[in-house]
Amino acid sequence: MKIVDIQAYLLAIPLKETEYSSRWFMRDLNQIIVEIKTDEGLIGYGESFAYFTPRAVVSVINDVLKPSLLGADPTNISFLQDQMYRQTHLAGRYGITTFAISGVDIALWDIVGKKAGLPLYNLWGGAKEKKVPAYASLPRYSDLEKLKIAAQHAKNSGYEQIKLHQLDVESLKLVRETVGDGLRLMMDINCAWSPEKALEMAREFAPYNLQWLEEPIWPPEDFRNLARLAQVGGIPIASGENACTAFQFKAMLDAEAATYMQPSVIKVGGITEWRKVAALAEVYNVRVAPHSPYFGPGLLATAHLVASTPWAESVEYYYLSFETSVFKKPPKVEKGYIFLPEGSGLGLEIDPYVLEHFRVST
Repeated sequence: MKIVDIQAYLLAIPLKETEYSSRWFMRDLNQIIVEIKTDEGLIGYGESFAYFTPRAVVSVINDVLKPSLLGADPTNISFLQDQMYRQTHLAGRYGITTFAISGVDIALWDIVGKKAGLPLYNLWGGAKEKKVPAYASLPRYSDLEKLKIAAQHAKNSGYEQIKLHQLDVESLKLVRETVGDGLRLMMDINCAWSPEKALEMAREFAPYNLQWLEEPIWPPEDFRNLARLAQVGGIPIASGENACTAFQFKAMLDAEAATYMQPSVIKVGGITEWRKVAALAEVYNVRVAPHSPYFGPGLLATAHLVASTPWAESVEYYYLSFETSVFKKPPKVEKGYIFLPEGSGLGLEIDPYVLEHFRVST
């Protein structure tokens, strides 16, 4: 089997206005879908990180990776991933180049699963259950009344875990009072604070029983201060959505910088690299709580990975609504669970109409 074509589609699917919508997103949310065709008719789909610099990521896929992969056997994933890393390292080992590699890697695994006639989780040892827990990851709200509505909506929908992207005690207090003590809450700070500010805020958050405080310190690779915060702040630390490749996670683990590792399959280097990070986390006896605020093949890949990784936590599910899905039949998300599709590979079919109709110029 040989690769005969690779295309990266940059999409902009509009968000729906809902009673719990957030003005944090003022426009369509970009998605990059990677399509790999083979001479045997099998087509694999992946997803690359698309926020902020999507055209640069698309360019790496279509102009750099594609020419070197045409004619290759798509089942030689380890070899091809190594080739892509070596080919792009002069442009940077992390960031845009690794986002591009991630999407290609996921699409290659989709092909392998389809060729085997098995869901991906079956290729990696199976799954205990055909559904995996998910948590509602709320966008940031400036309107606290809408934050309250969104938190209540998530609770009513069956979620037992909710993550906030707020930066203040008032918001956390409001949500805790709204959902009660039985739900687990997390806070994602998106690397906004100095080490001193992070410690101050961790102490203020302490009464509200957070499961974790996520990436509180700038810069995110300041593992020494993350480790110190974990020791004296009183709240478990989660980190890793901004890390690429197992090498950065190894440094984080060596520094004892986090209780929860957060590899993002569409940023870290794809499925292949995610599984390396998960293996490291097991050796260090650290939980994996993947970053996954996306809605295409990357979300499905994360669900398969969590289902087949016993030391992995819930799937992050961004609590937003779109006009349509990239899939002909969207993933089933119900009562705080993502249900694993039964099809081979990633398990669901991409809708070609959506790829063309919502495609934007690159």
